Amino acid sequence: MPTYDYECDNCSHTFELFQGINDPRKRKCPECKRFKLRRLIGSGAAVVFKGSGFYQTDYRSDSYKKSAAADKKSANESSSKENGKSDAKSKTESTAKTTSSEKKNQSN
Repeated sequence: MPTYDYECDNCSHTFELFQGINDPRKRKCPECKRFKLRRLIGSGAAVVFKGSGFYQTDYRSDSYKKSAAADKKSANESSSKENGKSDAKSKTESTAKTTSSEKKNQSN
C-alpha cells in the first residue's frame, strides 16, 4: 500500500497518509475540518531488491560476464567429453552383443 502526501489549500497543513490504491481520496482536512484537501503528486520510490539473487542494478560487470562465459564453456566441454566416452562405450557393448547373437545363430 502506498503512502500519499496531502495538503490543505485553506490552512496549508501537509501530511502523509498510508492508504490502499483503491481507497477513496481524503477530502476533509484533519486540522481545519474544511473540504479543501488535495492529494499531491509524489515522485514515488525506487524498487530495490535486497538479498541473495537480486542485484542493485540490472547490468553486470564485464569481468562477471567473462567469467560466466568461461564457466559455461568449460561445463560444455566437460559434458561433451563425457558424452563421447559414453557413446564409445555403448558402441562397444552393442558390437559385442551383435557378435554373440551372430555366433548363436550360426551354431543353430
